[in-house]
Amino acid sequence: MVLPLDQLCTGVWGCVTGIDTTAQLRQRLRDFGLVPGTRVRRRYASPAGDVIAIELRGSVIALRKQDLQWIRVRV
Repeated sequence: MVLPLDQLCTGVWGCVTGIDTTAQLRQRLRDFGLVPGTRVRRRYASPAGDVIAIELRGSVIALRKQDLQWIRVRV
């Protein structure tokens, strides 16, 4: 099943299959190591739900929900 990363359930691992966003954001995500083939896990979200923390490559980063909706993951 492929879905946007912002819809991944907390604690569930997924594998990035594609990133469909602007070149600038795609480069920023690449700098974090978020590229197709990367395993990611949703860790937690802010109380308002507009910021989501994800785990990848041994690190935890927080990104805006609106940016995560463009990242596709296979569960």
